[in-house]
Amino acid sequence: MFITVIPWAIAILVASIFVRGNPLWWMASQWLTWSIAGARIILGIRVNVTGMENLPHGTNPAILLVKHQSTFETFLMPALMPRPLAFVFKKELLHVPFFGWAMGRLDMIHIDRSLRARAFQKVVAQGKELLARGVWVIMFPEGTRIPRGEKGEYKSGGTRLAIATGAPVIPIAVTSATCWPRKAFIKHPGLVELSIGPAISSDGRQAEEMMREVENWIETEMHRLDPDAYTSAKAKAST
Repeated sequence: MFITVIPWAIAILVASIFVRGNPLWWMASQWLTWSIAGARIILGIRVNVTGMENLPHGTNPAILLVKHQSTFETFLMPALMPRPLAFVFKKELLHVPFFGWAMGRLDMIHIDRSLRARAFQKVVAQGKELLARGVWVIMFPEGTRIPRGEKGEYKSGGTRLAIATGAPVIPIAVTSATCWPRKAFIKHPGLVELSIGPAISSDGRQAEEMMREVENWIETEMHRLDPDAYTSAKAKAST
C-alpha cells in the first residue's frame, strides 16, 4: 500500500481530468483489490464471504451498513461489491496527501460533522442522486473503529437515509480485527469472516427501530463468527 498509493493516486487525479463517475471508481477499486490480494500474499490474511446472494440484483439501490473494526473492511468492501460504492466520511480525510486527494475526485459523500442537520441534508441529497445512478451507499453505523469483542453506539444515520430514499439496508458483519486490529501496526495471518445479511426494507419504518434491527443482526452474527473474542471481552470485564 505504501509503495503503490502515490503513483496510483496520481493516476486517478490525472484520469479525472478526462473521465468521472463509474470508470474512475473501477480504476480506484482495482487498487483496493490489489491491496487485498497483497494482504493475502504478504500477510497471510484470507477472507471467507457468505451471503452474497442477499445483495440486490442489477442497479437496484442499497445502503450497506457495516461493522467497523479496522481499515481492512474499507478496502475489502469495494474489492468485493459488484456495484460502485459511495462512502459517507468526514471531510477531513480529503486533506490526507494523495489518498485523500484521489478520494475527492470520486463520487463520495464527504460531510462536515459540525453542521449536523445540514450535513445530513447533504447526505440525503447526494444519496438520492447516487442511488438513482446505481451507486450503493456504504456507512459504518458505529462511526469509528471498534475493538474486537466490543460494540459501539449504533447511530441511526444509515436507516434515516434509507427511509428518506426508499432504499433497503444490507447489514454486514466482519471479523477483520482478528487479523488487522484497530490502530495496530502489526497484522496477523488468519481468516477474516464477512457475512452479508438479508435486505431490510425501509418501507413504513422508524429510523431508531430499524437501526435496532440492524444492530441486533450484526452483533448476533459477530458473536457467531468470532465467539472467542466476546468470551474474552466478557471475562476481562468481570475481573
